[in-house]
Amino acid sequence: MGLFDKIKGEFIDIIEWTDSSNDTIVWRFPRYQNEIKNGAKLTVRESQVAVFVNEGQVADAFMPGMYELTTQNLPILSTLKGWKYGFNSPFKAEVYFVSMRQFTNLKWGTKNPIMVRDAEFGPLRIRAFGSYAMKVKDPKLFLKEIAGTDHEFTTEEINEQLRNIVVTRFSDAVASSKIPVLDMAANYDEFSKLIHEKINPEFNEIGIDITKMLIENISLPEEVEKVLDKRTSMGIVGNLGAYTQFQAANAMEQAAQNPAGGLAGAGVGMGMGWAMGNQMGNMFQQNQFNPQTGQMGAPGTPGAPPPPPPMEQYYVAVNGQQAGPYPLATFVQMIQAGQLRADSVVWKNGMAGWAAANTLPELAAYFNAPPPPPPPPPAV
Repeated sequence: MGLFDKIKGEFIDIIEWTDSSNDTIVWRFPRYQNEIKNGAKLTVRESQVAVFVNEGQVADAFMPGMYELTTQNLPILSTLKGWKYGFNSPFKAEVYFVSMRQFTNLKWGTKNPIMVRDAEFGPLRIRAFGSYAMKVKDPKLFLKEIAGTDHEFTTEEINEQLRNIVVTRFSDAVASSKIPVLDMAANYDEFSKLIHEKINPEFNEIGIDITKMLIENISLPEEVEKVLDKRTSMGIVGNLGAYTQFQAANAMEQAAQNPAGGLAGAGVGMGMGWAMGNQMGNMFQQNQFNPQTGQMGAPGTPGAPPPPPPMEQYYVAVNGQQAGPYPLATFVQMIQAGQLRADSVVWKNGMAGWAAANTLPELAAYFNAPPPPPPPPPAV
């Protein structure tokens, strides 16, 4: 510092802090050799406290207002300096302005997953994040325990320490609550209050008061969320057998709208629908509890039925290409829908070659089926 700065410092007798930042908690007033003139003017604005420090010892504190510094309003500093009869010359002291306003939207989150034991899913790893708000409760204590001699102390310098306390207490709260993971989203307020009650006494020990504690999200690992989504989808679908038949019906409708491959597409859709529908139906029947036998099986049966005999499979030639195999029931539906004609060329296992559909005994009856009886004559 040059001679001009020293001379300038001698004439400055107004001590104040106009805070232009959003994250500064403590700011030290800059003064040449920390000299303050007798009768200097001290201005403390709203949401500020000015603390005088002498040789590392916290002395007097001034609340919002305008003061003229004399021995009368510096009793602790006067005692530390040993001024018995007042003073007229400049004295050395550090002046720290402490912001008493509320600092909001301070973030916290788990760096590593927290292991919990869930009653429904067993051991799980969860993550959580949120925000909190704080303010200085005791400026002298905060300056002594945390800020020290730092000329400008911001929320970033303390946020890491506070975040670690929050995460630790959050882990304890989750473990002691025994709330299922799927129900945690409905208990964010309860968690927030519980954590606030646990951590606020620890923050008070360093002169800080936590005014708000919020949990924004509790999440599961990505792999677990994918499995949970599948489980949710199954619950929404409900009856898988009916859902499969519905999908097969949609496939048949889309195939019928395709002129190029309508017959083959319809056959494939109906075949898959019948096969999967039968499999699903059998599976659900076998998984039902039979009260007559006390075992798993379809109601009204002594037990699980033996496997059915293999179904006859048929192929049909469409535009020089074979389509299939289809079960007999699918062929019958295709005949009734007009998609399989009497002269359509078909083949099944055991036939020497391809033949017209109406030459197969099991299919001929459907082509030669008599028309239904005429409606009765109208009543006279």
